[in-house]
Amino acid sequence: MRIPTQDLATLVAAWLPTQRWFGGKGRTIAGVQLDVPAELDGTLIGVATVTYEGGATELYQVPLAVHDAPAESMEHALLGTVHTPPGQPQWVYDALHDKDLTGVWLVGIRDEAQVGPVRFSRTADADDIPVDKPSLVLTAEQSNTSLIYSDVAILKVFRRLHVGTNPDIEVLEALTRNGAENVARLMGHVEASFGDHTYALAMLQEFLTTATDGWRLAKTSVRDLMAEADLHADEAGGDFAAEAERLGAAVAAVHAELAEAFGTSVASPEDLARIVTGMHAQLDEALTIVPALAEVADGIRAVYDRLAEAGSELSLQRIHGDLHLGQVLRTVLRWVVIDFEGAPAAPLEERRRPDSPLRDLAGMLRSFDYAARHRLMEVGNATSQLEYRADEWSRRNRDAFLTGYTAAAESDPRDQDAALRAFEADKAVYEAVYEARHRPDWGHLPLAALAQLVGTA
Repeated sequence: MRIPTQDLATLVAAWLPTQRWFGGKGRTIAGVQLDVPAELDGTLIGVATVTYEGGATELYQVPLAVHDAPAESMEHALLGTVHTPPGQPQWVYDALHDKDLTGVWLVGIRDEAQVGPVRFSRTADADDIPVDKPSLVLTAEQSNTSLIYSDVAILKVFRRLHVGTNPDIEVLEALTRNGAENVARLMGHVEASFGDHTYALAMLQEFLTTATDGWRLAKTSVRDLMAEADLHADEAGGDFAAEAERLGAAVAAVHAELAEAFGTSVASPEDLARIVTGMHAQLDEALTIVPALAEVADGIRAVYDRLAEAGSELSLQRIHGDLHLGQVLRTVLRWVVIDFEGAPAAPLEERRRPDSPLRDLAGMLRSFDYAARHRLMEVGNATSQLEYRADEWSRRNRDAFLTGYTAAAESDPRDQDAALRAFEADKAVYEAVYEARHRPDWGHLPLAALAQLVGTA
């Protein structure tokens, strides 16, 4: 290596907190150690161990490219410069922005290569891997870094590294092999072993060129409705209910495919106690962050306890775990569910644990409510008429989604009202904490939803 690892570590330590995907913002960093366990044809696979005040640690993947001269096209990806004996400056960049180097990931997948501790696996035909296509980094990504290869494939490079099997890779590999239609097929993945542990580094999927995410489509529908003077949601040209119903059917299909691939079980008393205890624990923590929850806390706990009483027939299986309108794409042919990593803040073993499909449905129901009221937040000082329209849109599309799910699943989740309401309340409690930390002006949205859930309990 041309640059001592410690010099690279100094650059990485200053650069990490400035990245959108870095999860340690607001925490005091005690130190950063950098290891470079492999080099892929010019790309240094850096693994940064970040130690926080108090002793907690996190691992981040930092692929690096070192240049003898500045690259103007990558100025935005520059970590900094260092001098090596006899004083020649070296420019260090985020290698995922270096188009001359990013093809190495796809070549490795095509050839199912192994470079030191880094292993490449392929689940598509070798000829389908677009090794000759240029890459483009998606700027909207927040938790990882994704590269598009000429509208053919998308490579998601994991920034935060976790020990063990990545749920997104595990699920998509199984569903791809079974021919699932409502997911983007997995083409390959990359993992590495450091010490006694295995980490997922990246995954390659087909890129859906005609896709638009459900959140954007839903917001457009709400905007169009509110632009009309006197029309109801079912009369407006941008009515979303038919798409919501199709989406419900697609989610039911994915749940069925997950059940076939990973199996199902009926929740035992111990399973049910664990789920309900987890809900109460999240509420306990949320009360220390959002004091306003105290007004409805007793009612929320009653909703949770009804799940314990009524949940003897609760089915458990692998689920999405973090389902909302931003996790689904509409192509010209179908709805597609993406990002099976599960709740990002949850431990890996928890994200892979069988859970109730009702948790996914509750997440989507809450997302419809957010989409309906997002426009009100944009408008500001919403009138009672706009409030009524938002509520009407939410109710119409929530019902359409569940209707579509029911038709495809041949069972109605509304028949498990107590359980569905408990999962929705649990999601709203999570939202209350999120809003308190990131968007205080939005805090009334989950609080209003909880008040309604408690009022109808």
